[in-house]
Formats: sequence, structure tokens, C-alpha cells
Amino acid sequence: MITAEQNEYLCATGPGTPMGELMRRYWIPAMMSVELPEPDCPPVRVALLSERLIAIRDTSGRVGLMDEFCAHRGVSLWFGRNEENGLRCPYHGWKYDVTGQCIEVPSEPAASGFCQKIRLKSYPVVEKNGVVWAYMGPPEEQPPLPDFEWMRVPQSHIFLSKRWQESNYLQAMEGGIDSSHVSFLHRSDLNTDPLHKNTAGAKYARSTNTVFDILESPGGLLIGARRDADPGFHYWRVTQWMFPWYTLIPPYKGNAINGHAWVPMDDHNCMAWTMTFHPTRPLTDKEVEGMKAGAGVHADLIPGTFRPKANMDNDYLMDRAAQKAGRTYSGVKGIAIQDSSLQESMGPIADRTRENLVSTDNAIIMARMRLRKAAQAVQAGKKAPGLDSAAQNVRSASFILPAGGAFKEAALDAVRVREGEEPVAV
Repeated sequence: MITAEQNEYLCATGPGTPMGELMRRYWIPAMMSVELPEPDCPPVRVALLSERLIAIRDTSGRVGLMDEFCAHRGVSLWFGRNEENGLRCPYHGWKYDVTGQCIEVPSEPAASGFCQKIRLKSYPVVEKNGVVWAYMGPPEEQPPLPDFEWMRVPQSHIFLSKRWQESNYLQAMEGGIDSSHVSFLHRSDLNTDPLHKNTAGAKYARSTNTVFDILESPGGLLIGARRDADPGFHYWRVTQWMFPWYTLIPPYKGNAINGHAWVPMDDHNCMAWTMTFHPTRPLTDKEVEGMKAGAGVHADLIPGTFRPKANMDNDYLMDRAAQKAGRTYSGVKGIAIQDSSLQESMGPIADRTRENLVSTDNAIIMARMRLRKAAQAVQAGKKAPGLDSAAQNVRSASFILPAGGAFKEAALDAVRVREGEEPVAV
């Protein structure tokens, strides 16, 4: 367990908090490009790290991300008119460009220069591979744009989704690095989900005898989970956790790689991004249609929103008959919703003072320690970890080793990005 003070340290990500300042040293996936589909489209509310922001695509196609509220009297600019290369407040007509600079105050003479003195807080943004990335930290600390493999594959090779999760980012992310729960919570889906079934890995992943071997990496942690395979052999699943909130899930033979980004909206909510990509082939129409409907680690969403159809308000469509019959282990349908239902059940912020951790929680313990040390390093004026391409340019993997085989050497080789080659998977 950790103390209440340590828990707050890790969970609070607003301006001025240690963890918030750490996270502001990274480029953040703020929104999907399709949320701003065309010039002068409606503005979009964006919640990031306990800040309320507004995003626009102006007449020239440029994207801006700025404070949601007009500098005049605090009206939400979500109600604004996006027109003629700027967002105009409908209350008194104050207008802002994509940098947050006020460019017109109709009530004041242009010669007074008043509007030049008014500027909303805004953040640099870059669009790449369907994502609008934002940097919210000190300008002098701005790093290069991330270089994850999924950012470089052709659009035909990747499917992106995101869903609103009603919990703190940390308990969501900890679920992403906890490989042991797969044998229980997701065991039924390993036989039925179209992106998992009929693979040897899905068969072996049902084993509940899980032993961990964890390696520190420049970008975070390389987490090996060992299960029994055929006699004399072990099945290894290697999950990547990368600063500050990314996970890569071990792939199954012939299938794509899945990853997550657990991005805090505020201390009680996060946006769970899911990236499914294949390095060497386009995703099939069947795969894409399945993911849109909630297959794999994606979720079926309420149309026009990022909230899952199965959510806390309807008890995640719990089916006790299916649970009792074994059609689903937990009674909740879908891998993503099985995870979110239990993570949200902990409350908006899990009370970690009541935990009783065991050996299968070692990756979670190590990730907490690394996050805390990284935040302390930033407070001391040092660089945040995992910002360079070498730390980010890795894969997850799964493989078979003889009992007693050298895990470290096999894992470090398996997670290397080999351009033009399929993932190492069982």
C-alpha cells in the first residue's frame, strides 16, 4: 500500500502539481483530427490535465487550442462563431485567432490598441496521423514530437478510437500494465473475440499461474508475464509501459498490435485512447468494422460522444445469466468495458491505502516509483525521461521459451522494431 499523501501525489495532475508538471513535459494526444473535420467547423471542448480548453480549425485550416473562456467576462467560447480566421464570442463580439490573441474588440477604437493587450492562454499543436498533439509545458522544454511506431504507419494500417473513462488516469493505466488479470477477467473473450480467438497465445493466456520478470527501460518498463505452455515450455507476454501514460499490449499471432494512452482530463476522469496498428499490412474491413462495434480492446460508443454505451449509469449492461453460464467471466461484455467497469468501481480515485499487494503487482509498484522519481527530477530542474525516439520506438511481443530460457535476452530482441517485419507473436 501507499500513503494517502503518496496517492494524491501520483493522481493529481492539475497546474502546479508535481505529476501535472511532469506530464506537461510531453506532447499530449489532445483530440482526433476528425473532431475538427473542416475549416470553420464548430469549436470543440477539450479537457486536459484539469484545464478547460477550446479547439478550433480556422478558415485557413489551422488548428488552435486555447482557454475555453472569453477574457472579457468569462463566457464559454464553445458558443462562439468560428468564422473569418477567428473565434468570435457571441456575447460582445470579442474575437480570437488560433494563438489565443484577441484580434478585435468592437466596442473599442482600433487605434487604442486595446485588443493587442488581450491574449488567451493557448498551447502549440501539431497534427500527425489523425491525432492533434498539444504541448502544455514550458516553451524552453518543448521536446520533439513523439516517434511511436503507430505514428509512422500508413492510415490504412491503423485504427484509432478513444473513450471517456470515469476514473483517475492512474487506476486505468495500472490496469493496462497488469497482465495477470487477463487470465480471469478476459478469459471468455480469448475464445470468442475475433481479434484474439484461434491463436495459441489466447489458449496459453488462460493459465492462471503467472510469474513476472520486469526490466527497466529508457522509456519506462518492459513487463514480462510468464505462463505455462506445452510441457517443458513457457509462454511469455511482454507489455511495454512508456512515460507518462502509454501501454503496448502483447500481440497474438497474425493480429495487429494494440496500445493505449491514458490521458487525464481531470483528476476524476481520463480519456482512454486505443491504437490498433499492423506494421506490415492494412487492417481488413472485417477488423475495422469489428473495432467500430467494440471488438478487441475498443468500445462501442454512444453516437456523437466518446462515452461507451455500457457505462456506470446502466451497470455496464451486466448480464448475470451470461456470467453464470460462463459466456462472459464477469458478466460484462467486451474487453474494454470489462476493464473500465472494474476500474471505475474503485471510485473516481482509488484509495490505495487499503491495498494488499502481491508479487503480480510488482509492475504497478515499479511504475509508481518511476513516476514519482520522474516528477521529483523535473521539480529539481532535470529532464523528463522517455522523450527520445529510441525510448519510444519499441514493440510489445509474445513468444515461447524453454523452461529456464533466458527471458531478458529474448525479450529485448523481440521488442525491437524491425521495419517491414511482423511483430513477434504467438
